[in-house]
Amino acid sequence: MATKIRLQRFGKKGKPFYHVVVADARAPRDGKFIERLGSYNPNTNPATINLDFDKTLDWMNKGAQPTDTARAILSYKGVLYKKHLQGGVKKGAFDEATAEARFEEWLNGKENKISSKKENLASTAAEARKVALAAEAKKKEDMAAAIAAKNTPPAEETAEEPEASAETEASDETAAGEE
Repeated sequence: MATKIRLQRFGKKGKPFYHVVVADARAPRDGKFIERLGSYNPNTNPATINLDFDKTLDWMNKGAQPTDTARAILSYKGVLYKKHLQGGVKKGAFDEATAEARFEEWLNGKENKISSKKENLASTAAEARKVALAAEAKKKEDMAAAIAAKNTPPAEETAEEPEASAETEASDETAAGEE
C-alpha cells in the first residue's frame, strides 16, 4: 500500500487550516487517513506549523512520499535534512555525533531566522501604528482648527464693516453735494 504525507483541509472559505496526515494514496483528500502528524496554519505570518518530528521522520524512513506542499513543510521543519543526515550515517560518510551537531547547527540558524523575521514584522507593525497615529493626530488638529475658524467671527470682516459704512456715508454726502 502506497502511503502519502499530505495536507487535509479544514477551516472555512478563505481561512484554510490544514492537518498534516499520513494517508493511503487512494483515499480522498479530506477522507480516511492512517495517522495525524501535525497541523499547518497559513493564515498567520509567519505560517504556524506544529509537527510531531519523530513520527514524521519515522514515516519518511518507512517510505511515505510527501506531496509537494507537504515536502516544503517538512523541509522547513528539518525532517528531510534529518533524513538526509541519517542516510549519510548509514553510508559511513560521518558518524552519528557529527550528524547531530550539523542538525543542531542548522536548527539554531533556522530559529534565528524565524525570530528575526518575527521581530522585523513586529517593528514594522509598530512603525506603521506610529505613522498612523501621527497622521490621525494631524488630521484631528486640522479639523479642530477648521471648526475654530468656522465658529469664530473673522476679525477682518468686523474691521472692514465700519470702514465700508463710513465710505458709503462719504459717497452719499458727495453725491448730495453735487446735486
